[in-house]
Amino acid sequence: MVTAQVMGNQMTMSVGGSNGHFELNIFKPMIIRNVRQSTQLIGDACVAFTDNCVVGIQANVDRINQLHDKSLMLVAALNLRIGYDNATKTAKKVHKEGTTLKEATISLMFSTHSFQLLLGFKTI
Repeated sequence: MVTAQVMGNQMTMSVGGSNGHFELNIFKPMIIRNVRQSTQLIGDACVAFTDNCVVGIQANVDRINQLHDKSLMLVAALNLRIGYDNATKTAKKVHKEGTTLKEATISLMFSTHSFQLLLGFKTI
């Protein structure tokens, strides 16, 4: 509703601005009123969003770690350590079996040292 009102105010201001001739624009009071109303609406909406949606949000660390461990994107970081072909085999194994990247790398007998490279991604 806020968006619709602000868009309507913007259209009204555009029409008012285009109909003003020379330096005498009789629509200036309407333009000023709509600018003030739009900024007030947006400000109130931001406060309501913060109070009702943002405050109290907590990260689900277990789910984040689970998604991180099964992310196939991290295999790109392994590419430098174990090579492209081995990284591809690892990614296919993770995708097919639903295991974690670390488990797949260990089961395929690749370097577990490579995961020191991946540990930095959890801090990003």
